[in-house]
Amino acid sequence: MGSQGILLRELFDAAVAAADPVRCLKPCLDKVFERPVSGRIVVLGAGKASGAMAKAVEDYLLEALPGRAFEGLVVTRYDHAVPCEKIEIVEAAHPVPDEQGRAAAARILEMAETLGADDLAVCLISGGGSALLTAPAEGITFEEKQELNGALLKSGATIHEMNCVRKHLSAIKGGRLAAAAAPARLVTLAISDVPGDDLDVIASGPTVPDPSTLSDARAILAKYGIDLPEHVAALLLDAASETPKAGDPAFARTETHLVAAPQRSLEAAAELAAAKGYGALILGDAIEGESREVAKMHAAIAAQVARHGQPGKAPLVLLSGGETTVTVRGSGRGGRNAEFLLSLLVTLQERMPDCRHRISAIACDTDGIDGTEDNAGCIMSGEIFDRLEDGLDDPKPYLADNDGYGFFQKAGGLVMTGPTLTNVNDFRAILIE
Repeated sequence: MGSQGILLRELFDAAVAAADPVRCLKPCLDKVFERPVSGRIVVLGAGKASGAMAKAVEDYLLEALPGRAFEGLVVTRYDHAVPCEKIEIVEAAHPVPDEQGRAAAARILEMAETLGADDLAVCLISGGGSALLTAPAEGITFEEKQELNGALLKSGATIHEMNCVRKHLSAIKGGRLAAAAAPARLVTLAISDVPGDDLDVIASGPTVPDPSTLSDARAILAKYGIDLPEHVAALLLDAASETPKAGDPAFARTETHLVAAPQRSLEAAAELAAAKGYGALILGDAIEGESREVAKMHAAIAAQVARHGQPGKAPLVLLSGGETTVTVRGSGRGGRNAEFLLSLLVTLQERMPDCRHRISAIACDTDGIDGTEDNAGCIMSGEIFDRLEDGLDDPKPYLADNDGYGFFQKAGGLVMTGPTLTNVNDFRAILIE
């Protein structure tokens, strides 16, 4: 890995560090526990970062309130657990839920229902919680919920669209966990992995009001041609399936704090880039769209910088976050970040050959897992174009087969981090020399 590759990896690491739960949670916990709690303290949660968040909360309580009893249960992705003494950590499947997740969600719902007015529930929510916190609405089998999740993931639907459907077919999402916990005081600490940091979309908003409707859910399924069994479709026509809205008594004693978000991580990377002598331009923290199309836009901006010094002069790093999508048409391996970077490479090779050797890039998921693969994402140095001329496989067939993983595995560009135990969505950095 050359100097550009090293810098790109350092920028990614800075973005991840800015969302470290240990670093982010303490200021919020100080505020939460300014008010005395006369009843029970119960910690609940779900998401890829929930294990690390639970450990941070447990360590805080053991130090700040020594001798104070507390308990809890959170569900996280396999291999994302962090050992805790008081808070139970359950691991389950993501992105398609499994029985472990269903059982954990049922137990979390039961614990919430035991809370009284003197109790405090601290709810730890992060990306991935929607699949991990699976409690099908009455009348839906777990297998039907799994099939729907799989169909949504392959459809190209945005995270907002997927979670709208999930909420309306769930017994725990879309504010229903808050309804179960009432009348207890409920404090949600959230790490955002969604474009726009919409609290009702992070993990499908189990503790906040849901602005989406049954009609919205039906329209999304129609848009992507996803058919439901007749009895499941009937639930989306039943007013009793509507999620609780703003003003519902369930939210009378709730509060939510966003403890980490994509923009903060992009700013941390920009600060490091400046320290290394690079200008930094943040294109946006909420970019959505098909990965390969978003890559073409990024390539065009990078070429504009290289050719004309606009909208900034090189040396410059372009930074962006958000969550793109991949409409799966091939049979290859690779998540949305591998797809993005492969499309970026192909676009530079075919349309901007005069700029390509001056451009290098990284695209990774801050949770350390790109889709369902074992890599966080991929990295592309300018030297890869020399290797293409020397006989490295043509990338276009790999792109057609949605096989970004396969290409970068051969090219030596996979980024392996293992689970980072946080999640503020995708991170992209493009260096222009």
